[in-house]
Amino acid sequence: MISDGTIVVRILLAAALGAVIGVERELRDQPAGLRTHLLVSLGSCLFALVGAVGFQTFAPGNSDVVRADVTRVASQIVVGIGFLGGGTILRSGQTIRGLTTAASLWVTAAVGLAVAVGFYTGALTVAGLTILALAGFKPLEKRLTRFRRQQPPEEDG
Repeated sequence: MISDGTIVVRILLAAALGAVIGVERELRDQPAGLRTHLLVSLGSCLFALVGAVGFQTFAPGNSDVVRADVTRVASQIVVGIGFLGGGTILRSGQTIRGLTTAASLWVTAAVGLAVAVGFYTGALTVAGLTILALAGFKPLEKRLTRFRRQQPPEEDG
């Protein structure tokens, strides 16, 4: 059983990492920003903590051994975030918007889940790489788009 202090630290870290990812989305004026990403990470963390340790008081005879499939919580988080992310994707003609925000929500849920299980290295690394992908790669993406538009179309044949 993990201590109450450890639980609080994990919840606070999940909220902080979700907020950091959300700040980038907020700065880009995306519909899912700071608060949404913070809440996704926070919720994922709490669901995972509840799944892992929260049901021990309901164990037969209050034993320290609880037989439960804690991976079910993780899989249900993924499904739930899929619905949330789907709501951020908009299509207008040939243009599709919101895919990056949907992906950032999905990753943020994974970060919260990783923090909940104590996989801090993975959570911190992925949060950092997410910020790099969202903010650092945007200029590269713009250059690649300009380059692609300058190329003559390939012939099918």
